[in-house]
Amino acid sequence: MSFWNEKYECMSRDEMRKVQSERLIKTVNRVYNNVPTYRKKMDEKGILPGDIKSVDDLKHLPFTYKQDLRDTYPFGLFAVPMSEIVRIHASSGTTGKKTVVGYTKEDLEVWSEVIARTFTGAGLTKESFLQVSYGYGLFTGGLGAHYGGEKVGATVIPTSSGNTKLQLSLMQDFGTTHIACTPSYALYLAEEMEELGIKRSDLKLQAGIFGAEPWSESMRKEIEDRLKIKAIDIYGLSEVIGPGVACECEYQNGMHIPEDHFIPEIIDPDTEEVLPEGSKGEIVFTTVTKEGLPLIRYRTKDLSSLNYERCECGRTEVRMSKVTGRTDDMLIIRGVNVFPSQVESVLLSIGETAPHYMLVVDRKDNLDTLEIQVELSTAMFSDEVKKLEDIERKITKEVQSTLGISAKVRLVEPKSIQRSEGKAKRVIDKRVL
Repeated sequence: MSFWNEKYECMSRDEMRKVQSERLIKTVNRVYNNVPTYRKKMDEKGILPGDIKSVDDLKHLPFTYKQDLRDTYPFGLFAVPMSEIVRIHASSGTTGKKTVVGYTKEDLEVWSEVIARTFTGAGLTKESFLQVSYGYGLFTGGLGAHYGGEKVGATVIPTSSGNTKLQLSLMQDFGTTHIACTPSYALYLAEEMEELGIKRSDLKLQAGIFGAEPWSESMRKEIEDRLKIKAIDIYGLSEVIGPGVACECEYQNGMHIPEDHFIPEIIDPDTEEVLPEGSKGEIVFTTVTKEGLPLIRYRTKDLSSLNYERCECGRTEVRMSKVTGRTDDMLIIRGVNVFPSQVESVLLSIGETAPHYMLVVDRKDNLDTLEIQVELSTAMFSDEVKKLEDIERKITKEVQSTLGISAKVRLVEPKSIQRSEGKAKRVIDKRVL
């Protein structure tokens, strides 16, 4: 098992806490003296930078919310003059203003470093050919993966998203060994390969590094079975740095966090209390090396848990569990919390339909309704009506058992649900809430 930066990836807990404490103290001073929003938040809580003496004091600091970035749009949370900002990204926010992120030269170095660590853990080497099929542009996915791949020394193929036939053609011609894209796009590639008659033996693909949307273990199995690769989960947020905030190693047993750069906590999303180790809750990050946009206790709205045990790979970095959903892609239907990833698990475990679905939520006579549109595979489409009714019943029963609420399941024609080359759109909420 190879490491990119063994010193930090395999550091003892005591040494790591020492590094985190030193860096946290510097970061708190930087934001208090350079960012009016943080000075105001700390003053309101009666906290001075000198009160923060170690990582144990992190829990006393105020939280940062996405709304803080919107309220100070575009550059109000930056902690350095604009003359030191060498690049700007912005999140693909679906509501309100985009959240803007600024990077100094040193921030870009840190970003390449953390991605190099995560890619090395996922098996990338100088001999690898990495096809980056995340979007390039304001979205952090493409360029983040690109520079990390180059830092490792891999041959990077910057295809960006879209143009699927070309992507598959280049995979064959160039001998792509690793691909970075969304998991839903990986399934789309598998589907197109089958349609174009491309055999798995025509490709040299070994692994995929998939992120930018929540995906289930069942979807991982589906990707691995269809593409015959190892499907690695990578996690990131533009606000924290982009991709590379955490990533699985080849053992696929939790995502390693480079915690010398990003300190995680798990909190109860309602009470904001820090939860004990192993608890499931909302993951919160504090950046302790970023210069352009340092963030203190940033509320991610992603649901996860933390594991501090040493991994089989030898790394001692804390691992976060696969994100099961977000507190804000969480639909509340008739008082029940529903995550699209739960529906996905049901469909993939039954395995008799295509892995494409859409949740349509509506409100009729003051009652929430949930319709799940599920795409038939081409093979199933020609089957007799009775068999299709049986599948519909089976899915309805499993959904009821998993979600705890009833839903109307509607089977739809193959390829009728719109495909996405970026993040998959899984929900249409027609309610006026």
